[in-house]
Amino acid sequence: MREAQLYKPLGNGKVECLACARRCKIPPGLHGFCGVRWNIGGKLYLMVYGLISAIAVDPIEKKPLYQFNPGSMVLSVSTFGCNWMCKFCQNYDISQRRLLEGFHVTPDMLVELAQSYGAQGITYTYNEPTIFIEYAHDAGVLARKNGLFNTFVTNGYFTDEAIDMLSKFLDAATVDIKGNADPKFLRRYCGVPSPDPIFHALEELKRKGIFIEVTDLVVPQVGDDLAQARKLCRWIVEHLGPDTPVHFLRFHPDYELLNLPWTPIETLEEHAKIAKEEGLKYVYIGNVPGHPLEHTYCPNCGKIVIKRYGFDILEVNLTEDNRCMYCGAKINIGGKVWPTWKLENRFRYIPIASLTRYVRIDISSIAKRS
Repeated sequence: MREAQLYKPLGNGKVECLACARRCKIPPGLHGFCGVRWNIGGKLYLMVYGLISAIAVDPIEKKPLYQFNPGSMVLSVSTFGCNWMCKFCQNYDISQRRLLEGFHVTPDMLVELAQSYGAQGITYTYNEPTIFIEYAHDAGVLARKNGLFNTFVTNGYFTDEAIDMLSKFLDAATVDIKGNADPKFLRRYCGVPSPDPIFHALEELKRKGIFIEVTDLVVPQVGDDLAQARKLCRWIVEHLGPDTPVHFLRFHPDYELLNLPWTPIETLEEHAKIAKEEGLKYVYIGNVPGHPLEHTYCPNCGKIVIKRYGFDILEVNLTEDNRCMYCGAKINIGGKVWPTWKLENRFRYIPIASLTRYVRIDISSIAKRS
């Protein structure tokens, strides 16, 4: 555990957490919505600082980040807890469990693991990384000093205070929008009052120079409204720019939404068509291996500049300065194409249980201290 940085006292021992847009106001002896940020004696503590629930090395395309350091390998890491309550979460066993435990991995150890397993960056993912932002910050600053980049897979439900902290170490973010950012969908299926903080955060991340890719999980029957999709795409073009990569992801039944079917591919294609009509230049369909919209196309000549199948890159037709080899047009690539794309396998299993100890924090002892 470590005292949090993003909070302020409110008097009478109560504190306000500033990590996410919920801005939980927490009395002594209790925690915020995420379950891992606790008020102990009038101070806010990140109880899962350095406590890891999952860790692995995988392709950056899995995040998905298609146009930021494509072909690279990232060390992916998470804790427990989340500031949303998505009824379809595929990582619900991590995100929806408010456990104060995990494998003990310090920021130094995290960077050493990334380097030793051949990763070029670290991705904070699987659960919402904003809730463990102080740990991500300390690891991320150290990672940058050692030549590694940092990325978030996030719902983007940030405060300005969190964005200021992110700007000190974050290089790119996949911002996962759900159900076309339909407010009714978000309230019912994610427990989120409004998408407004996400849109504000996207603009601020862009202003801070953080590379952004937007994903949109298209949930059939309840989160696939085409008018909302058009509204979202138009907003992205106007506020983030037409070069922003956008991924429409296929939903699969999970957690508490097992009653819904997989998203029809035709529905995803309708979303992609709307995105292109609104002026977006890089539009993808995700979770459909083999679909033509897995590839990156040159917006100028229409040729494939990065050919993919699933998380694998099959072919790269870019110059060293990220221009189309066919027509010379500049492609919106953050960083560079890494030669590791040619590896047969960019996944690495990390036997974390043999490398460090598993730590559990006794909640009853916390109550006594507060």
